Amino acid sequence: MTNRLNLKKYFSVASVGLTTVIFLFGCKNSHEGNEEKKGESPSIEVFPLQEGKINSKMRVPGELVSFRDVDLYAKVSSFCKQLYVDVGTEVKEGQLLALMEAPEIVSQLASARSREEAMIATYKASKANYERMLETSKTPGTISQNDLDQALGKSNSDYSQLQAAQSVEKEISAMQSYLEIRAPFDGIISARNVSLGAYVGPSGRGSEFPMFTLNEQKKLRLVVYVPEAYTSYLHLDDEIHFGVKAYPNDKFSGKVKRLAGALDKRLRAQRIEMDVTNENKKLLPGMIAEVEFSLSTNPNTFVVPSSALVNSTERIFVIRITNKKAEWVDVKKGMEINGQVEIFGPLSLGDQLVKTASEEVRNGAEVNATEKKKE
Repeated sequence: MTNRLNLKKYFSVASVGLTTVIFLFGCKNSHEGNEEKKGESPSIEVFPLQEGKINSKMRVPGELVSFRDVDLYAKVSSFCKQLYVDVGTEVKEGQLLALMEAPEIVSQLASARSREEAMIATYKASKANYERMLETSKTPGTISQNDLDQALGKSNSDYSQLQAAQSVEKEISAMQSYLEIRAPFDGIISARNVSLGAYVGPSGRGSEFPMFTLNEQKKLRLVVYVPEAYTSYLHLDDEIHFGVKAYPNDKFSGKVKRLAGALDKRLRAQRIEMDVTNENKKLLPGMIAEVEFSLSTNPNTFVVPSSALVNSTERIFVIRITNKKAEWVDVKKGMEINGQVEIFGPLSLGDQLVKTASEEVRNGAEVNATEKKKE
């Protein structure tokens, strides 16, 4: 009986000792495993930096305006005698739009013509007198040189007065031509602010509003203000597309023809004009258009996944791996679309960049870079 109790006690002590040894051995292995993990560098996926190109689209509002438009005023103070056009009338270059009446101009013209005729007669007489005296003076002792010189002076004086009278007559005749209001180019009358018998005159002197407003309709300008950030993507002769609310199912096109070359001080945007052919006259000056630009980056710029760019409160950077160490490289961000972003900075083709970058990868930390192979 005593031997049996001693045997049980022996096995109990041996069991406790074996359990203790196993526990201590496991703790040791676990501790050594953790130390091994702490000693290893974290594994991070990288990719080689490459050049690329991003294509995007931008939509901005624009305004259609006449390629040429003009407000027509009366050149001289007068009364409206005849009107030949109205709002909506299509006119040709040189077509008579209105005829004005100014009685004082008619009177001045008649007076100027009478004086011109009188001076013509006076000059003819003085010229003939000089020519006779000159012919007579060929006989010695008949005409003194003084009389001959006076006759020549009188003839020249009368000729100068004749020229002055002719200039006055031309000036008044030109004023009379101003009584005819004609179209300076082909277009359509979009406004009329005068009626028969109305007193009109130059702008600010007798006329607060123009007599007519003439717009060219078969050719229009599409005016767009492009924000500063996108001005470098647009160039002369780039083709653009746009639509208007009046024709929601139709698309129109034009080409960039004029760049302002400076930013508007209020809008901080550049004025860009496109020429639009409008032979069917569906589009009207003053319409608001939704303009779509195709924006393409330079094919020689660097393009990376958006996940490779860290945009912190203090800086924008990518993480480059050099000699198994992380290096934060400050960059500037360009166009971004569909998970791709254009970057600018002190980088070189083929640099190894972290694909999923974050501030957790500290600057100067050792990392184990792995590049995912293409399938």
